[in-house]
Amino acid sequence: MTEEKKQSKNRKLTGVVVSDRMQKTRVIAVTRLKKHPKYLKYYKETGKFKAHDEKNEYKTGDNVIIEETRPLSKEKRWRIVERVIANNANESK
Repeated sequence: MTEEKKQSKNRKLTGVVVSDRMQKTRVIAVTRLKKHPKYLKYYKETGKFKAHDEKNEYKTGDNVIIEETRPLSKEKRWRIVERVIANNANESK
């Protein structure tokens, strides 16, 4: 049998680390566009999620991908999967 990479069915979101003051926990801000039902205008809505960071390696301002997981504490139901590297970071200068 060939080994296949197990693909998770959990939700994944992309956001920015806004707080790294807790041990092994980061607060991630996820921004999405929502359409107003009456006025049909799009507006930004930001949700904040507490995510697990085992090695304390992610700092404020990092773009990360978080994945839904089992409850780890009272408010923590997400874990950080990886850091997102911007493609145009060096070209914008």
